[in-house]
Amino acid sequence: MTQHDHHHDCRSGHEHEHGHSHDHPHSHSAAGKTLLIALVLTIGFSIVEFIADSRSGSLALLADAGHMVTDGASLGISALAAWLAARPPSRRHTYGLGRAELLAALFNALTMLVVVLGIAIEAWRRLHDQGQIDGATVSVVAVIGLLVNLLVAWILSRAEQSLNTRAALLHVMGDVLGSLAAIAAGSVIWFTGWTPIDPLLSILIAGLILFSSVRLLREALHATLDGVPLHLDIEVLGRALAGVPGVTEVHDLHVWPIAAERLALSAHVRVHSLADWAEVLVALSAVASAQGIEHVTFQPAENPENKPQPIRLIKR
Repeated sequence: MTQHDHHHDCRSGHEHEHGHSHDHPHSHSAAGKTLLIALVLTIGFSIVEFIADSRSGSLALLADAGHMVTDGASLGISALAAWLAARPPSRRHTYGLGRAELLAALFNALTMLVVVLGIAIEAWRRLHDQGQIDGATVSVVAVIGLLVNLLVAWILSRAEQSLNTRAALLHVMGDVLGSLAAIAAGSVIWFTGWTPIDPLLSILIAGLILFSSVRLLREALHATLDGVPLHLDIEVLGRALAGVPGVTEVHDLHVWPIAAERLALSAHVRVHSLADWAEVLVALSAVASAQGIEHVTFQPAENPENKPQPIRLIKR
């Protein structure tokens, strides 16, 4: 991580001090390769499941196959987003394209809701119009699918856990649950012939996926709308910045995500004397860095009366 301090003298007489730190794109490149491997495995086995479903007639197997296809699409989008995030900043995109990962996470969360709705509708139809199901075929294919999904989940879990990879992992964990449901349904039908277990387990799995999808959607939407990260208390951060020696006031404090795991901060800072600004800037940057904030911009101003002022986090 490299940190740069910049000083700009503007014609208006104002001074702007910036402390910047930037991550190198290696983690995004590695995440992209991991997502591509997961994509190949997922799409390959979904084809096998569709062929097996045409012979078995199981909704659980069909739901799992359909879910794996949407997983393939989500993994492809996540891989593309990771590739875009790895590109360096440009004159048109001065922060880079890291926000593409936030958009990918938001898209993946929304597609999961569509998948859940589709499974629920088909399960309801199957409950009222049950057909013949080959329990043995369902069980065998589902066991193989479970192994493939566990391998993909393991690969993704070893990648950097950004919001983007977490969204992709959510899709895959949904597949793991779907495979477990297909195994259970196939086994029950194989030994007892009770076919309603197939759509009932599909509805149960859809409910579990819905819970995780809504939580991810809320987090992705919050980040996309430049919300303060949920793990960060801006009041505590503001008081920590105001507690730096030489600082008399911190106001107009803003923190927002510029990528899935990269945060930016800007604030106006009043100090006792601008002559000490270099030392104050280092201390302020250290406080921000301790909270995982990489890109910081502080605009200093001298407090002529040297009187402590209240902390104003947002301009009113």
